[in-house]
Amino acid sequence: MNLLKRELAPITPEAWAQIDEEAKRVLKLHLAGRKFVDFSGPHGDALGAVNTGRLAKVDPSMTEVRARVRLVQPLIELRVPFELDIDDLDDASRGATDLDLDPLIAAAARIARAEDQAIFRGWSAAGIHGILDSTDLAPMAYADPAGLPLAVSGAKETLRRAGVDGPYALVLGPRPFDELQAAAEDGYPIQRRVASLVERIIWAPALEDDGVLVSLRGGDFELSVGRDLGIGFRDHDGERVRLYLTESFTFRVLERGAAVGILRGK
Repeated sequence: MNLLKRELAPITPEAWAQIDEEAKRVLKLHLAGRKFVDFSGPHGDALGAVNTGRLAKVDPSMTEVRARVRLVQPLIELRVPFELDIDDLDDASRGATDLDLDPLIAAAARIARAEDQAIFRGWSAAGIHGILDSTDLAPMAYADPAGLPLAVSGAKETLRRAGVDGPYALVLGPRPFDELQAAAEDGYPIQRRVASLVERIIWAPALEDDGVLVSLRGGDFELSVGRDLGIGFRDHDGERVRLYLTESFTFRVLERGAAVGILRGK
């Protein structure tokens, strides 16, 4: 048994299989940062911090002693609870494949958004600096979908001038992503022009109205994971089983000049 305590849950193997498969599907859809950052781990529950390789001065308690403390970045542990109906889960053993997993879907979307918020915008309480609040490069702005190709082209040139080569990925929040798709459906070549500039276009719910152009070369951003995303058991009564999605991670921007924000005007 491990910290997830799944063995104690009144859930059959058939139901667990459907739960895990649905969680993987939703997380794969919603997790945008993992599609381009370097992934380190999973290193297990015992990992509490990541070595930064830096030192900080401390006042020594003895004279003529030089003292430095090693700087580390702690991991943050997330947990999102949800409940499922036990009778409904039991039907999986009878062949049912349409379990009511809506609470799981909502929980998976919520924890994915939390991870991506930390990656893109940081999480000061957890000591995490995000990509957008760490970049040294000025953002590109555009007023309407027709201006997106020019903004992406400008961002790409900015990265090249900063010595950051490609290939590149365009990460877009739901609003600019939907506008890009709508433009393509209306027959305008906006999507084709944007697609010709980048290797990938990634949908990122956590970015909302904004976007960011990043390099896919590697070595610029690092997501360090202790406990990877998993489902644990909390408790149950005669009708409901209470579960949770959990993970532990931290994120570091290793190169502050490897991303350019792309901001949608109002």
